[in-house]
Amino acid sequence: MKQGVQGSAGPGIPATRGRPASVPAQPSAADVNAAARGEHTHGEQPADRPLIQRASVRGQILDALRTALVSGELKPGEVYSAPALGERFGVSATPVREAMQQLALEGAVEVVPNRGFRVVERDARELAELAEVRSLIEMPVMLRLARTVPVERWAELRPLAEATVRAASSGCRATYAEADRAFHRAVLGLAGNAQLVRIADDLHRRAQWPLIGAAGRWGRADLIADAAEHTALLDALIAGNVDVVRTLVSEHFAGAN
Repeated sequence: MKQGVQGSAGPGIPATRGRPASVPAQPSAADVNAAARGEHTHGEQPADRPLIQRASVRGQILDALRTALVSGELKPGEVYSAPALGERFGVSATPVREAMQQLALEGAVEVVPNRGFRVVERDARELAELAEVRSLIEMPVMLRLARTVPVERWAELRPLAEATVRAASSGCRATYAEADRAFHRAVLGLAGNAQLVRIADDLHRRAQWPLIGAAGRWGRADLIADAAEHTALLDALIAGNVDVVRTLVSEHFAGAN
């Protein structure tokens, strides 16, 4: 059943739906609102407290909302209001609304007039379609790179592959999602095509949003197995084994279903 917007139970994400979304440390509401208006004290800000522009606040809120989406704390089908989330984050509703509008453009949420924003409900078919499109885009690029990129360039990506393993070990899906996309961006970045990287990363981000009723999916063991495929892929790329690269990439996207 779809739950309405938070009422008198308290600010932020409905208490009846679990704990509020985790967000990065935010400045106080007074500090943020004053910064957004361009106010300052004695003509300048102290060195350790730079002026925060509204665009910066919006970016922080957007990052926090994306983390909450990936972790499942913003639940598919639920409606969230900008004022309620603004209270949770300690900011006005404006940067929250702007961040939510960006997520609407990305397809993560949809506008509900006079209520707020509903997290889009996605099914396994949509995830399979995303995996297919990603494979069509990334597979030929990786195979070409496997034949042309020097070994030392692949070796430079080892820290990123290891970072996905550490992130997976934490069991935090949001932390792993960032490390996962960073590794894929670095691999595709070797093609020297910024548009390719941007489009592939957008598809990858969409593929990381949780499905309806998939709370138990992608637990710690699943994340660790997925991260292990990164290190195996990098080993094959360093070895120049194109056939193994093809198999690993195919299996990686199949596992994304």
